[in-house]
Amino acid sequence: MKALTDWLAAPEPDLFPYAGVVAAYREGGKHFVSDSLLALLDRARGELTAAPAPAGAGQEAAREVLDRFLDTALDKYDGRYDYPTYTALSLLAPPAGAAPEEIRGHRDRLVVHLLGDLARFELAAVAGETALLPQLRPSPLLVGKRHRLALRVAAPALARLGLPGPVPGEEPEKAARRLWETSEAAMTERERLVLELSMLPVHVTHDEYLFIRVLQAFEATFTLLAAELRAAIEALDAGRGPAAADRLRRAATALTESAPLFSLLATMQAEAFRVFREFTEGASAIQSRSYKLVESLCRTPDAERLHSHAYRSVPEVREQVLAGQRTLDDAYADALSGPFGGRGCVLPAAAAMEEFASALRRWRQTHYRLAVRMLGSRSGTGYTEGTPYLGEVRKIPVFDSVQRPQESRATSAA
Repeated sequence: MKALTDWLAAPEPDLFPYAGVVAAYREGGKHFVSDSLLALLDRARGELTAAPAPAGAGQEAAREVLDRFLDTALDKYDGRYDYPTYTALSLLAPPAGAAPEEIRGHRDRLVVHLLGDLARFELAAVAGETALLPQLRPSPLLVGKRHRLALRVAAPALARLGLPGPVPGEEPEKAARRLWETSEAAMTERERLVLELSMLPVHVTHDEYLFIRVLQAFEATFTLLAAELRAAIEALDAGRGPAAADRLRRAATALTESAPLFSLLATMQAEAFRVFREFTEGASAIQSRSYKLVESLCRTPDAERLHSHAYRSVPEVREQVLAGQRTLDDAYADALSGPFGGRGCVLPAAAAMEEFASALRRWRQTHYRLAVRMLGSRSGTGYTEGTPYLGEVRKIPVFDSVQRPQESRATSAA
């Protein structure tokens, strides 16, 4: 509190006392932060808003990080708490206007950092070296399973980044420690700061750390998928079917690589989930902008879904759809009937669309099964219908233009 009060006397973004503020948030959880600290942070935000534009790229970057941190930290105070602020997505977002290749690199680095940090936390908890999130600690056996699954997800990203991956037969604890050390050594100062600021659990239950890091890794993947789908649409429109197919296969690979995250999430203790989710009301993955963007780039949502709570929860995506956002279905149909409609253009794209659709249907089915395991028939957070909603989402066609009838029937029967 004193450090923050002192900072308010001379508010320089790069000197903000992050360590003390983050520690105060984690001591009892974001839901229980004191009114006095919230009021000081609100004052800090006001000072920042009133301050002149920063001079120099370094100060501008420092101000951007602080703006986004305060946006995340003050969500409950403002009464606008939701999934994007719970998962600190603004802090973890790739640079605005980044190309798909840059977003892929950002996604790989972020997944490695998130899972490396999760490994660091789990190792420290087992060793009794941290008091962070002390309630309902998992057993060492369960933590070992978490290490193995986290390494499976991280391995392809590590390889693309040219960083050392898992060693066959290595002890899970040793491999997890090496994952964190590799990740930390490759981080920039900004990445290290953002990683720290993006972990503000609502409670003090141990497994919420795992929950948040897995959600953030999924979001990074869906951000990449949206970029790849946009690039595939552009390629089809230009008559470059093989290039569109390459984009779609990259997207399918990224989605498939992320699948072990569900197994990792399934190690979350059901009792722990029930405890901390009581304080996440208002935040739900139904508010995921990146997932809805991916869905709506594949095909235009049916009117009933577009006007449902699912899309009203992501108004900016809904507005893009209503404004006539171009989809892969649109691009494929036009490619069939246009000057580039030869088999060499459309057939590679059609096969890759089916491959991506299959990967997304598997993702949806796995998501549904995990939700049934964790929630049963209980409602979801964010005022959603929980598992019944996810059960219906499984049946939504990924594409209309290339969906095979037998796949459609299989999805409906799942």
